Amino acid sequence: MIETLQVYFQYPFVRYAFIVGILISLCSALFGVTLVLKRFSFIGDGLSHVAFGAIAIASVLNLTNQMLLVLPLTIVSAVLLLRTGQNTKIKGDAAIAMISVATMAFGYLIMNVFSTSSNLSGDVCTTLFGSTSILTLTRNDVFLCVVLSVAVVALFILFYNKLFAITFDETFSKAIGVNTDRYNLFIAIVIAVIIVLAMKLVGSLLISALVVFPALCAMRLFKSFKAVTLFAAAISVVCAIAGLLISILAGTPVGSTIVMMDVFAFSVCYVFDVIFSRL
Repeated sequence: MIETLQVYFQYPFVRYAFIVGILISLCSALFGVTLVLKRFSFIGDGLSHVAFGAIAIASVLNLTNQMLLVLPLTIVSAVLLLRTGQNTKIKGDAAIAMISVATMAFGYLIMNVFSTSSNLSGDVCTTLFGSTSILTLTRNDVFLCVVLSVAVVALFILFYNKLFAITFDETFSKAIGVNTDRYNLFIAIVIAVIIVLAMKLVGSLLISALVVFPALCAMRLFKSFKAVTLFAAAISVVCAIAGLLISILAGTPVGSTIVMMDVFAFSVCYVFDVIFSRL
């Protein structure tokens, strides 16, 4: 097994996959805790569908660098989603459902009508489940992921206290002068960036798992915000590495394998929580 891994790690695309997988898992877990606590965790699912539609448009237009279109459109959608979710007539969950369904349907429609690909089903499956795209990363993709991931982590550390405040008591934070709208907008934009980066790792349908499961694992074992965040980041990275290793050795789809490792980690944490709560 070790010899097999040594052979695989000689290929740059395998090393790229591990670098991107670790960074995306870390960023997803950091902001996933805030999203889960604010009961807005499905924003990842909604934005992933928006990204799917943007990728479909980029594919039809034959853009060399799809990120130039996908990233801005997803960020704009995140801002609109936040504004719409604050509207009293359209609640947050309804806004997410509306935008996610519409954009996914639109993306699949234009891929069928305008796409010239000979393997449309394969392209759609790869986009939805990230089955092979993580193994086709280029050096530029990795560089962009590293830069954006470092920026996301740095911003999280820099605004940690503000994020903590608006996560647990947004009303009080606003009363003492914190610009909660600005920080909510900041969270939405950062999540949009993470979603776009994660598309190549697990695909658009499985992105929510990277955001939700590590946070839920940590909340089963810890109570403080700091401990939950640190443990969520750690378990997310461990699951990503384990998923990638199993995928290489067993030949399973990368995205699905990583998500199954997150599910397994949650099951273990749940069992530990039940056991210790009875002691």
